[in-house]
This record gives sequence, structure tokens and C-alpha cells, in this order.
Amino acid sequence: MPGDGAGGLTRALRIAAARLLFVTLVAMAAAPAYAVAAASSVALRPAHAAIASAHPMATAAGEEILGAGGNAFDAAVAVAAALTVVEPTGSGLGGGGFLLLHRARDGQDVMIDAREMAPAAATRDMFLDAAGEPDRQRATASALAAGIPGEPAALALLASKYGRLPLARSLAPAIRLARGGFPVYARLQGGIRLKLGELRRSPDAARIFLVKGEVPALGQLIRQPELAHTLELLASGGPRAFYEGPLAKKLVAGVRRMGGIWSEADFAAYRAIERQPVVGEYRGARIVSASPPASGGIALVDALNILAGFDLASLDSATRKHAIIEAMRRVHRDRAVWLGDPDFVPVPVARLTSPCYADGQRSSIRLDRATPSAALPGVALAGAGTQTTHFSILDDEGNRVAATLTLNLWFGTGLMVPGTGVFLNNQMDDFAIKAGAPNAYQLVGGEANAITPGKRMLSSSTPTFVESRRGVLIVGSPGGSYIIGMVLLATLDFLDGRSAAEIVSSPRFHHQYLPDVVQYEPGAFSDTERRTLAAYGHELHESSRRWGNMQAVVWDYTSGAVEAASDPRGAAGGISY
Repeated sequence: MPGDGAGGLTRALRIAAARLLFVTLVAMAAAPAYAVAAASSVALRPAHAAIASAHPMATAAGEEILGAGGNAFDAAVAVAAALTVVEPTGSGLGGGGFLLLHRARDGQDVMIDAREMAPAAATRDMFLDAAGEPDRQRATASALAAGIPGEPAALALLASKYGRLPLARSLAPAIRLARGGFPVYARLQGGIRLKLGELRRSPDAARIFLVKGEVPALGQLIRQPELAHTLELLASGGPRAFYEGPLAKKLVAGVRRMGGIWSEADFAAYRAIERQPVVGEYRGARIVSASPPASGGIALVDALNILAGFDLASLDSATRKHAIIEAMRRVHRDRAVWLGDPDFVPVPVARLTSPCYADGQRSSIRLDRATPSAALPGVALAGAGTQTTHFSILDDEGNRVAATLTLNLWFGTGLMVPGTGVFLNNQMDDFAIKAGAPNAYQLVGGEANAITPGKRMLSSSTPTFVESRRGVLIVGSPGGSYIIGMVLLATLDFLDGRSAAEIVSSPRFHHQYLPDVVQYEPGAFSDTERRTLAAYGHELHESSRRWGNMQAVVWDYTSGAVEAASDPRGAAGGISY
């Protein structure tokens, strides 16, 4: 027959391929944009890798590991460990956090929950004074304030299950930095000045970070041999070397000598947990973010669901920002009432992230009037942070990581466990110490976030992936109670077409239900917007400083181009290569 043979087969294959392409294009046209984006992210590869972190040396550590054949997950281990050395104000082996992962080969999204855990000896009222009021000194500056650390367990899990390289290889850059030292930079010097009193109380911390009991000069070399040894133990022995054996005994004994309540059983019981992220949709974009005990993902998806009912593009700028503020108010109210550790309390994730639930919340919003927070049912009543750290990574296969790690406040408690180089976190303050009483970030909470032995405290962390027809945004930030609002604004900026550099540098505004005020950075509102928002009934407070240290990576599907950007508010560390 004519057409038989190789030529006919070739024509048949071409016809079949054309039909398949046509069917695929029709299906993609009919599918939601976020479904198309998700499929595209599996099929496409970025032009190159990119890392955005809070310090250039941490970014370089991740670059080294990618160059050694590691993937984004190996690089995340290297970046996180390096940050414990060069940015001890924000994270450390004595802290914890949340790592959002996307694996390119199968499209899997997962969150590693490395949140700190309340010791078994913790009690509901352990931070109340004789009058039944919160004792903030004990909750933030004493050894009692420290939860059981989670970061070492997370790094080991990340390397063993998702990475390609041995844990020891990925920790090597951090070990070199700790042993060889690094120069004091302006942001670190500012943190030391802020926590000078606390650091002076801790002999090991004072010896390493102070010079004759005073703030070191810029450029002063900081060496941490004890931390290098602790990292070496983790590198050679894995998580058991940290959570069991001689190092665990040293950590527990040191904390108990300082008045804490850690036990060896607490350490042996700790596990990093893999959880399903929160997933939502906003105007055709797929939103993947942190799940409880992080509150950020639920709040972000809920806020976007609320805003989906408004045509933001048609509103004047002041009314658009008013609508965003009202969404922020409502999701922070829900955070206070409903959210906690899902292993201890039922968290209604499906309801809180449902568009139908958002419809009800939106019905109480007037576009010409602020809603007083007192008018919303919630917690009966009894600042901004740049602590914590975040990094975003994309490798050339499309694997990605958004990780938010923390000690809570600057240097955590400021107390260092002798002989280990490990700072104690003060995450116990993130529990609701007393219903309705604000914590260090002025966030309130209820019974869902009450202190319970073995429980993980609620967090505002919001590591996030945004996938649209345009491409992918990998983003997150430190900032305490301000984190959720910052990531919400970043998401809207990305979907409006802004670059990574524009996203991380844009002036920010914030509302968190209580206190009932709108905080804003200089430049966030024009004179006209301020007048309009005040006329709507908002109480506006201009911040004396800027907040956050956002790290973003943007991958454009059409061109394959990748951009990494670090917040100009911090020590820029973003590179794209």
C-alpha cells in the first residue's frame, strides 16, 4: 500500500503527535490555570538554579553544594546550617521551623514540621506570676522559655530522604565557617547591641560575641569552635548524635543548671514530622503554604479567598488597600481563636480555607468603612520582628525549598548552653500563656494554643509557593506577627507581574486583629491613601523602622529565566547563577 514503510510510519507518527498536541492544548485551555501551572512546572526546567538567603555566606554554602552535585534539598541543609553560624540572631540548632518542599520529578509537595516542642515537665500556667498575670521575663529570657529544638532533626530528614549527598558533605561549609570565623556585619552588630544585657548573662555567648563585655566592632572576626564541634557530631552521627548520647546529656544538663526543665526523654522523643501543606487557589493561581502548627498557610489562603470576591483591579488604590487590611484583620482573628498543634487540638483546616467560609467573612466588610476588631467575635482581651530567618531555593531540575527557621526573638533567650555553641530558643512564649494575653509580638490566642507537654506552639511562619501561568514564586520572610501579611502582599505583587526585586523591596502595611491599628512602613501609603483610610475609620501608625527580611525566587515559565532577590532591609544574599 502507498505510504507503507518508514516514510508512511513517519507521517503516521507526525499525525498522531499533532493530534496529541491538539488534545493537550484543548485540555490545558479548559483546565484551571493553577492546574496548567502545576503540569508545566513538572515538564519544564528552569534555565539555572537560584538561592535567596539572609546572608551571602549562607547563599555561597548552598551554591557550593549545588556545584558538588547536590539538589535543592542538599543546598537547603547547607544554607540552614550556615545561617546558624553567620546569622545567630535568627536561627540555630537550638531552634526550629518549617521547610516547604517541592520535588520536581513527581510534583510532590510536603512540609517538614520542625517546630519546637514543649518539654514533658511544662505546665499550663508555668509563666504566670503570683497574681495570675504573664511573666514576660520568664517567658522570653529564661531557660524555661526554651522548647525542645527541631532544626537538627529537620536537616537530617531533609538530607536522608530528599537529598543526594551525605549529611556530612552538606554541613561541611557551615563547619568551616564556624571554625574559621566570619566578620561582624551591621545587622549582626545591631542584634548584639539589642540583646547586650542577655548576652552578658551567658558566659559562653559573651566570650564568643562580645569583646571585653561590649559590642564588637564591624569586621571583628567571630569564631565558634564549640558550634563547629556540635555540627561535626551531627554530621558524623546524624540526628541520634544530637538527640541521644553525650551531646544530648550535655544540652539537657546545661539547661537544667540554668533553671530549665528539659529532659533526656524529651530529646529522645523528638521527631521532625512530614505534613501535607495547605493548598488553595486564587484567580487561577495555585497557592501552596505551611500547615499547622504554622498558621501562615491557612491565613494566607483564607485572606486570598476573601479578596477573590472583590475586583481589586477596579478599585482605587486606597480602597484596594482597605480591602486587604480587612482581610488581614479577619484571618488574624481566626488565628487567635482556632489554630494550634493539630496533634493536640482539632484545627478546622477545610472550613477555614473554604471559599464558602470566606464568603461569610467578606459579607461583613464594607468598602467605605473599617470594621472595629471589637465588633468581630473572638478572644476576650486580658511588635514587629526581624528575628527568624527565611531562604528560598530553586535548582536547575525544578526542585524547590521555602524554609522559615527561628529562635523566636533575637538570639532567642540570649542564653548559650555551655560547651555546645547552641543558643536556647524562647518559643514557649508563642503559646497562649494566658487566654487573650498578647505575646512578645502582641498576638493573642486561646485554648487551642495553650501550653501542653509535648505540644508544638503556634507559629506565623508562611513559607509559600505560588504557581500561575506566569511561573513560580518561592517566598517567605521573618517578622513575627507581620509574616502573614508580608507574604500576602508578596503574593498579590507576583500575580500583578512584579519582579522578585520589586516584591522584596515594596513598602509594607499590616493589621493583625489586635491591637486594632494599621502599622505601615514609610512609603506604603500616599498622602491621599492615608486621608482616605483615616476617613474609613482606620487608626494608622507609621513605623519608625522597616520590618521583615524577605527572600524570593521567581521562575518565569515562558523564558525559563530565574531571578533571586533578597530584601534590602537585611544583609542581601540572593544570587542567581
